[in-house]
Amino acid sequence: MTQDTLTKADEGKRVLNIDGTEVGRIVAVEEGRGYVDPDPSLTKTIKAKLGWGDITHGAHPLDEGSIEEITEETVRLRGTL
Repeated sequence: MTQDTLTKADEGKRVLNIDGTEVGRIVAVEEGRGYVDPDPSLTKTIKAKLGWGDITHGAHPLDEGSIEEITEETVRLRGTL
């Protein structure tokens, strides 16, 4: 099953480029916009999965236009990050 917008439940998911390369994890979602940390620590990943994620200095914002697909495990981008 796929969805078309990011929610807090997507925090902690792996983010993949169009070619399948992992580029980071969703560390926070605020107002439908996801933030990708390209090199999250184990602690950041666990906090994100628990819904306790926060936007870090190195996090990149994503908007809906850059997302191809959101699944139960991953967020796949239309291009590259």
